[in-house]
Amino acid sequence: MLIVQDNPKSPISEAYRTLRTNIQFSNFDEDLNTILVTSSGPGEGKSTTAANLALSMAETGKKVLLIDADLRKPSLHKKFNISNNKGISNLLIGQFKFADVAQRYTENLYLLTSGTIPPNPSEMLSSKKMKIFLEEAKGNFDFIILDTPPVVAVTDAQLLSTMVGGVLLVVAAGQAEVAAAQKAKELLENVKANIIGVVLNKAEIGNGKNYGYYHYYYGEGKSKTAKKGK
Repeated sequence: MLIVQDNPKSPISEAYRTLRTNIQFSNFDEDLNTILVTSSGPGEGKSTTAANLALSMAETGKKVLLIDADLRKPSLHKKFNISNNKGISNLLIGQFKFADVAQRYTENLYLLTSGTIPPNPSEMLSSKKMKIFLEEAKGNFDFIILDTPPVVAVTDAQLLSTMVGGVLLVVAAGQAEVAAAQKAKELLENVKANIIGVVLNKAEIGNGKNYGYYHYYYGEGKSKTAKKGK
């Protein structure tokens, strides 16, 4: 799942770095330092995208905060293999301070898991406390990435999209229904969310010719030949 970390020279890792660069250049007039990641439906890869995007941004020396704002079915703690005993929900109700719930994963990447699943996720995420927290976090981090529930299923992503600089919509090729993807875009536009782009996930790469120059540049073909020779 964390391919940027586990296989940094893979074509997919490079694709995440390209995504990172595109985001940095997508709004050069303003600092696009808060990004929400969502999808039209479940299982399209939004959490994986958010995780690898955060890792790729942290690679550049930027201080990054990755927040699991899916207070219904959180998954980031599983991907990073860290505790979820306390997180953003506990922070928002005043049970803990930020220093008590944020977990440092690498030198530049901090994780804020969902914490205790509340009975009222939408109300909690749209609260004044959440808005204040994000504003304060902007002063301490170069980038803040929020993983949220699918936008068509519940209103959480819509509500949070009004508090961030940009939204990434993840669409799984061959899986997402066209009508659902269009509905997701419509719902975000209804609240005037700044959709900065779409990530096409799970796309077929055919016979791999598109990555020919990549393999040649990094010498992967050479290393495979050497192994066969042995």
